[in-house]
Amino acid sequence: MGDSHAVDIELLARQLREELADAAAPAPRLASGCPIVIAEVGEPTRNVDPEEYAPQHVSIGPYHRIRNPHLARDDEKIRTLDDVMSAATAGATLELEDYLGEVARLEDRARSCYAHTFERQMHSAAFVRMLLLDACYVLVRFGRVAEAAGRRGNGGGGAPGADGHVQGGPHRHCRSRTEAPSVGGDMMEAVAVVRDVLYLAENQIPFFVVDTIHRLAVPDAGVSAADAIAGYVRELLQGQQYSVATPAAAEPGNLLHLLHVHFTPTALSPPTAGGKVTGGRRPVGRWRTATEYHCAGVGFRARPLGGKGGACSILDVKLDSRGGALEIPRLNVDAETWRLLRNLMALEQSNPAVAGSRVTAYCVFVSQLACTPRDVELLSKRGIISHGLGGHSEVAERLAWLCRGVAFGADDPAGNYLYVKWQALEGRFQSRPRRWAAWLMLKYFSNPWLAVGLAAAALGLVCTVVQAVYSVLSYTPGGT
Repeated sequence: MGDSHAVDIELLARQLREELADAAAPAPRLASGCPIVIAEVGEPTRNVDPEEYAPQHVSIGPYHRIRNPHLARDDEKIRTLDDVMSAATAGATLELEDYLGEVARLEDRARSCYAHTFERQMHSAAFVRMLLLDACYVLVRFGRVAEAAGRRGNGGGGAPGADGHVQGGPHRHCRSRTEAPSVGGDMMEAVAVVRDVLYLAENQIPFFVVDTIHRLAVPDAGVSAADAIAGYVRELLQGQQYSVATPAAAEPGNLLHLLHVHFTPTALSPPTAGGKVTGGRRPVGRWRTATEYHCAGVGFRARPLGGKGGACSILDVKLDSRGGALEIPRLNVDAETWRLLRNLMALEQSNPAVAGSRVTAYCVFVSQLACTPRDVELLSKRGIISHGLGGHSEVAERLAWLCRGVAFGADDPAGNYLYVKWQALEGRFQSRPRRWAAWLMLKYFSNPWLAVGLAAAALGLVCTVVQAVYSVLSYTPGGT
């Protein structure tokens, strides 16, 4: 054999031994206090619509800083670092080295919160620098740190309220983060920042880094960074009519996780033995479309958010006491709806034990309920879907593709909070008498003139039968 087929056995064996040693090494584990792993979105999910998972304005964390260095926007982040340091309590002696030292002590813990440690792509200095700048950017944009500093500098004297926001001044209500003293921009930039920093599963840093910088800058604030930013998140979700919930105070894993805890249904499905289907119930199949349910006599009503008996979030789907109507909170659809729901599902896919799968269950429900233009039209008439897009067909198409590439166990009541409702609706749909009665109602009684005509025909039929009976009786013995 010629030299072109020669193999260096010793070199190849040495390389394979190194790879075997790497494979045998224990996988990095999440550090304590870091329950949420920040992972890349899997290819089967990402390939459906890659733009829904990628930032377009600013990168947070290592994934997209490495892939798209131009999105780092370090010039803006340097200004927010200055804002944070300027916001430090009067008399504090903290220097830049103090901030860097605190973040450096968190480096190993922060790296363990990612599915990849990035040890080869980012050395320690670059990683610590990134964490500090990104945390400052988040605090200035969403934590109102610079606003609090401005109040102290101007003698505003406002005290932080329960949500961490300074009260009692001319700007006491929520305002766009583009109004922060050191960050300019327009409405489009504000939307881009919210989209990239709050909504994207990959574009995150561990929240304990943000909280550490917040405690260093404003130790007398009386609230944590989570409380300060949660106020912004609540107002954002209430404005979009996605949620009016006020979850119990707890430190989130990252900013997307902070949004996720606001999407919790009020009532969950009762557990079954071992979390499996019991009692002879049929396995959960796909949801019927809204049109199919409507033809089976199921009604649809929009359920209001908030108020007595109202829903806390769009996940609060309710079946009325008689099982004849679905009460569904209105879903306001805009250009960012798909991005938010897809990334909330991506968070659940990477963290099933901590985050559960309630948003995934809701998305499977709505994507199968409204997957045709007729379904979207029906639900729009009932006030359940509201959109300003090109047409019902566009909404239906996007909803039909919403859960492509997503893994979901519909038969696990612990993970599918809509399990009991599916069973009840499927039983109603399979009932032939109910479907026939619903068909008659839709075909003949939805139009008042058809209803009058049918009633007249029925009355005529009854009169004919009565006349025939009397005619027969008049020819029988004893007849009158």
